[in-house]
Amino acid sequence: MSPRTTFVPRADIYETDEDVTIIVEMPGVSEDSIEISLEKNILAINAKSTFEAPDGYTLAFAEYEAGDYERSFRITDQINRDKIDASFKAGVLSLILPKAEKAKAQKITVKPG
Repeated sequence: MSPRTTFVPRADIYETDEDVTIIVEMPGVSEDSIEISLEKNILAINAKSTFEAPDGYTLAFAEYEAGDYERSFRITDQINRDKIDASFKAGVLSLILPKAEKAKAQKITVKPG
């Protein structure tokens, strides 16, 4: 048995005043194979992909490759670690990392005198 290939999935990162959103593309992954951990300042994503021929078919030619996805992101103390949310749909993992109250943008009023 040959070793599994490890993929670094593509990711986009978006930011608002309220949160940071990370979108990670992981085709061939099932929701139950995804593991997300946060240790110190490292948010790590691991998942396994599997590809099987549909029932009644045998594989004639293969370009898809089963393997493991591994990606990590360094986060700062500006993220509220207790409120991180993850969802998975159609091969795309979405992580919403709310900003801590102290990290949100604030308006400062200038007082006369």
